[in-house]
Amino acid sequence: MGLSDNLKGVILAVASSAFIGSSFILKKKGLKRGGASGIRAGVGGYTYLLEPLWWAGMITMIMGEIANFVAYIYAPAVLVTPLGALSIIVSACLAHFLLNERIQKMGIVGCVSCIVGSVVIVIHAPQEHTPSSVQDIWTLATQPAFLVYVVATLSAVLALVLHFEPHYGQTNILVYLGICSLMGSLTVVSIKAIGIAIKLTLDGMSQIAYPQTWFFLTVAVICVITQLIYLNKALDTFNATLVSPVYYVMFTTLTIIASVIMFKDWSGQNAGSIASEICGFITVLSGTIILHVTREQEPPP
Repeated sequence: MGLSDNLKGVILAVASSAFIGSSFILKKKGLKRGGASGIRAGVGGYTYLLEPLWWAGMITMIMGEIANFVAYIYAPAVLVTPLGALSIIVSACLAHFLLNERIQKMGIVGCVSCIVGSVVIVIHAPQEHTPSSVQDIWTLATQPAFLVYVVATLSAVLALVLHFEPHYGQTNILVYLGICSLMGSLTVVSIKAIGIAIKLTLDGMSQIAYPQTWFFLTVAVICVITQLIYLNKALDTFNATLVSPVYYVMFTTLTIIASVIMFKDWSGQNAGSIASEICGFITVLSGTIILHVTREQEPPP
């Protein structure tokens, strides 16, 4: 008997987390080696580009992102997105053994919370309902409820960029991460639309000729570029141990809201299943925050 679409999505999401979590460790070891033999990346050096470990980390991260992209084709975002927290567990565990960044006792509690929450989400996740064409996806994207979400999101982004960033961007972490998270939610639904179009095309129902396919691709590119710009600003301005959990919480929450509105992930589910998914999600978020807060700070070089 073949695997269900949800199970395929879970397997790909877990594999993605393993690849991405490992990539951070490989790149960090490559950066350390590069810094030991030349100028550190943090002060403008590029010797890490000569380190095979750094490139291994980049390749591993690309593999993880590809697996995550395909996971969105098979499973709803309400299932795939929270499983991204597993990459934090992989990274923390590998850092404990390979980088001597010790996990505290409360950090272990955080890891367990992430795993328990992920299991609850997987058990109660809704089944994916794959649209039959990109035109069906366009119908979902132009429904009044999602258009209201898009207008509210873009209005909030413009307000943050034009008003709040000049005044509070350097002092309030929510400004940069708010922009990243809001745009990130639109990124995920656009990427999911593109992924479904690719899957349908490979199945013999070409979606390339439809202008909606290229519209979703354009939106995804613009959103990704905006995310990268403001995430780099956040990382350059604030402590990474603060940026990571706050960004994860905001991005995951908004992504699930956007997906539930556009793709109607919760339609057909009873209140008990939805409540269980929300509880699992909160458990994952709590575990993520605990793990980040209790990780040892790396001393400055």
